[in-house]
Amino acid sequence: MTDSLELFALDGIPEVTPGDDLPALILKSAEHRPVLTGDIVVVTQKIVSKAEGRLLSLRNIIPSEFAVQWAAQWDKDPRMVEVVLRESKRIVRMDHGIMICETKHGFVCANAGVDASNIPGDDVVCLLPEDPDVSAMNISQSLSQALGFTVPVVITDSFGRPWRKGIINIAIGAAQLALFADYRGKADTSGHELRVTVLAIADEIASAAELLSRKLDKRPVVVVRGYSWETAAGRAQDLVMPPEQDMFR
Repeated sequence: MTDSLELFALDGIPEVTPGDDLPALILKSAEHRPVLTGDIVVVTQKIVSKAEGRLLSLRNIIPSEFAVQWAAQWDKDPRMVEVVLRESKRIVRMDHGIMICETKHGFVCANAGVDASNIPGDDVVCLLPEDPDVSAMNISQSLSQALGFTVPVVITDSFGRPWRKGIINIAIGAAQLALFADYRGKADTSGHELRVTVLAIADEIASAAELLSRKLDKRPVVVVRGYSWETAAGRAQDLVMPPEQDMFR
């Protein structure tokens, strides 16, 4: 049972560029506050995408006629619109200048995860990792090998919610961590059997970590200490609602 949690951000991680060894940068920044057995490492998507070279210059994008027309209607950059369309498997909704898309990973989010914030240079945008779960596993394996014990990793990104204002961080990639706490079949404090209660632990960890990483503080890695996690082979992809169960589709 977890009685208390400690979260702390790792300072000193430099601007990440394509080809950088992200696990090495994490270990370097943790020299003064080491990652210990039982800790979970939470990493923002942006530095993962940067390290993997998922950056795209809009100067090389030729927008389609559709992108040009829609961008003109809502005062958007047609090149950005074109990139969002290319990164989308399905357009869920386009209205009032907002594009809600289903990405090739199955995530439903604004602009298919294409983002220009915290990216050095003009006319450069950042795309989601090709496979965030593979990215999380690669980081986890490198950290675990260097430290001599299993280090779960969660990769996060900011998503909106159709029934709530504001955005929160959720898990888009995970490795070596049970993503859910399943209470179905157990009794509550009144003795009633729980039938549908399944908590998204990975998303809760992601949201908690964002309180320290935040958008403007350049602290893209947070360590979570004190949570009694279990190792599992699940993927953050498992958090995506199947189409047949998605009541908002």
